Amino acid sequence: MAFKFPVINPLLHNELRLKIMVALDSLESANFMYLCEITGATRGNLSVQIKLLQDAEYLQVDKSGSGPTARSTCRITRKGMEALHAYEQGLRRMFTEGVPTDKGAEKKSQKIG
Repeated sequence: MAFKFPVINPLLHNELRLKIMVALDSLESANFMYLCEITGATRGNLSVQIKLLQDAEYLQVDKSGSGPTARSTCRITRKGMEALHAYEQGLRRMFTEGVPTDKGAEKKSQKIG
């Protein structure tokens, strides 16, 4: 059987979305402005990334109030936790298992180098 790298979730393979998910995995919930602060994201970019994660059902977003007093609170869903932990395990496998070598691969790398 040929070696294959683990599949890495492309939705989570984005720095800002990954930061949001890791933060919310550690917290019960976080409000929008706190996520802006800890991720260093602009409000516009954070809003877009949260919407993508919400559409994938990885986040639940609760909104309260309106106008200047509006508040959005985010929390990770079970589906989001499972996706994040699968992503983490996939990366760990890539680094710990490595690519199996065979003589053909070694010869190719020797010719290139």
